[in-house]
This record gives sequence, structure tokens and C-alpha cells, in this order.
Amino acid sequence: CHNGCVSVKGRSLSGFPVISIVDDDASVRTATQNLVRSLGYTAHIFASAEAFLQSAQLEETWCVIADVQMPGMSGVELQFHLRGRGYRVPFIFISAFPEENVRERALKGGAICFLTKPFDGCVLIEHLQTALEQHRGESNKG
Repeated sequence: CHNGCVSVKGRSLSGFPVISIVDDDASVRTATQNLVRSLGYTAHIFASAEAFLQSAQLEETWCVIADVQMPGMSGVELQFHLRGRGYRVPFIFISAFPEENVRERALKGGAICFLTKPFDGCVLIEHLQTALEQHRGESNKG
């Protein structure tokens, strides 16, 4: 990255960050996965919110990068579903069709950010760093 973008290489003592990418668009999933892996993180991809909820990665995910509009459960519905089950994993939303009311609902639900496709990889990296710092803070409470 350029333009003052920070390289995200921080790793916690408890292991490597695991990022779950949930998007029904295969090209977005792959591009985002490649970006996340280039930072040294583990990236798992899912074509739907339902597939993510049924996965073994649910328990180990440090951050979810999710599309807003998907067939079945939307990204925002996924966020609220997980919050209702006690999961506090940070969310980063991406959308090709940004609607202000959906954006507000996602951010009120605790999302780190709401990016519009196509988005700048450096911007995603900056928000991902914030999300991982938030996750580490939550993990150290108790």
C-alpha cells in the first residue's frame, strides 16, 4: 500500500488473527481474501451468512468482513443475529448499494465501518487494524 497506509503485521500471543469474509460475489471474496492473507492473517471465505454460521470458524473469528446485500440473511442481519447470541466480533461492511438507513443500522449495531464497493484496499486495511485492536481489547476483559 501507499499514501501513508500502515502495514498490519501485529500478532497476538494467542495466535494469528482469523478474518471471515462473507460475500455472495466470488470475485470480491477472492480479492478480499488475497488482501487479508497478504497481511499475514488467516482468511476464510463464505458465500452466505448461513454458511458462516454453520462453520467451525465462527468461534475463532476475530473480525467479519461482510457484504450487506446477500441472498438469504443479509450482512446486517448476521451482525444482529451474532450480537443476540453474545458474540462481540467486530464487523466491517461492504456494499455495492449503500442505503443510508442500512448504513445507520449497521453502525448503531457496532460496525467498525461501512465501505462502498469498489473500495480502496488501504482503507479496508486501516479499518481492519481498528477491528483487530477492538477484538484484542474485548478478549482482555474479564
